[in-house]
Amino acid sequence: QVQLVESGGGSVQAGDSLTISCAASGRTAVSGRTFSTCAMGWFRQAPGKEREFVSGISWSGVNTIYADSVKGRFTISRDNAKNTVYLQMNSLKSEDTAVYYCAADPNFGSPLRGPGAYNYWGQGTLVTVSS
Repeated sequence: QVQLVESGGGSVQAGDSLTISCAASGRTAVSGRTFSTCAMGWFRQAPGKEREFVSGISWSGVNTIYADSVKGRFTISRDNAKNTVYLQMNSLKSEDTAVYYCAADPNFGSPLRGPGAYNYWGQGTLVTVSS
């Protein structure tokens, strides 16, 4: 069973920066893969809206993808030795306010944009940006 725990959320002003983290543990039930061999993704969900893709990273960390709304402002990275994935958020805007979730995909090495591709999810961390 994979456990994902997000942390680092909080309240900031527009234009500020914030880095959130996701710590992983355990193994997938089907493949037995650990964090180091899973593609990882960050998603976010605002109240009353559906969950949307933010960023993804391959198991090796070589390949990264971003939603158009955050490209150039957010940076995803991972430290497999620490079983942790990060999302550095710069130039934050009020529309970035949401609960941010990390997710693991044990089936494919490269990150995908669809939430259905990810089988394991954390409980989320809230990021509030005030203008």
